[in-house]
Amino acid sequence: MSEYSKKLIFVSACMGMLIFGIVMAVLGAILPSVIEKFRIDLADAGSLFLIMNMGMLGGSVVFGPVVDRYGYKSLLIICATLVFAGMEGIAFSPSTGMLRVSLFLVGFAGGAINGGTNALVSDTSEENRGAKLSLLGVFFGIGALGVPFLLGTLLDRFSYESLIALVGALILLPLLLFAFIRFPAPKHDQGFPLADGLKLLRETTLLLFGLILFMQSGLEMTIGGWSAIFLNEELLIEPRRSVLFLSLYWLGLILARIALSEILRHVSRNIVMMISFLTAITGAVMVLFSQGPAVALPGLLLTGIGFAAIFPLVFSYVGDLYPRFSGTAFGVILAIALVGGMIFPFVVGVLAETLSLRLSLAIVPLTLVCSGLLFSHINKRITPRK
Repeated sequence: MSEYSKKLIFVSACMGMLIFGIVMAVLGAILPSVIEKFRIDLADAGSLFLIMNMGMLGGSVVFGPVVDRYGYKSLLIICATLVFAGMEGIAFSPSTGMLRVSLFLVGFAGGAINGGTNALVSDTSEENRGAKLSLLGVFFGIGALGVPFLLGTLLDRFSYESLIALVGALILLPLLLFAFIRFPAPKHDQGFPLADGLKLLRETTLLLFGLILFMQSGLEMTIGGWSAIFLNEELLIEPRRSVLFLSLYWLGLILARIALSEILRHVSRNIVMMISFLTAITGAVMVLFSQGPAVALPGLLLTGIGFAAIFPLVFSYVGDLYPRFSGTAFGVILAIALVGGMIFPFVVGVLAETLSLRLSLAIVPLTLVCSGLLFSHINKRITPRK
């Protein structure tokens, strides 16, 4: 059997991460249109995030043992197919029931792809793991940016249903790539050592990193999901423009991850993490106290820049600490993360109904402060690695 190409593997991982970016951004981008079409309130809208993140949680739980035992190829092919089917379901759902099923489907497949692609790059990038994972994250940002940008620029000429159907059809291109290239062999093709894998659940450092991602996933889903509604309802920006402005958040994330792939070759991960928390706090506070787009839009950009490093750098720490069970270790922290992704946007929706969306979004800077303090504690537990 011929050896796989690391370059093609990295390209395939980037295409998978682009799919996950699309999955993460789709609900936030279409939410104003969904609220109008189905006439649901903000609490019901928040429950849609809960449904999609339940799917992501399921995908994050199953992918680790699957890739450690069976490898990456089948997982990526099956999950890309499910995302395609789910996107078409979102586009043509006649009812909220069908919409919820479709969101769960894309969430499940997207969660598995997210974990699988990060573990794949970690496994095949022994050197500069943090830089490679940050570069991988650029493609998450491209996918996430592309959806609101597409809707924001074309929603006045096409329905959101037709645009989402088009995006879903584009998933078929990376699906073909997955089908025709060779992937690394499974790590445990003679049987997964379940007892050893379960020991990871008792690793305090791993669980603390998972707690950081619990908060971070919740915040990313909150900003990506509710910012367009915030701009529309609090700042009175029309829905099409509010969705377009949301793309600034994803643009900040993309640009920062491009820069990080070089910065991390020269600057300590620890320093980059702390600067990231401070930047995100600054951006979130700007959005929270904004009275118009002149402050809110730079705030969204800064928030994206601040968020950019946190997921890939946590993955790089975990990849260094648990190389033998990287898929399962990533699965553990992603499962924890997705619980946060379920809870935070749902809570924001409930609070927005009783208080206001502006007040409910105060959860973002407050949680970032907690995350920064927790990382400082974790950093004292592990040996610093450059």
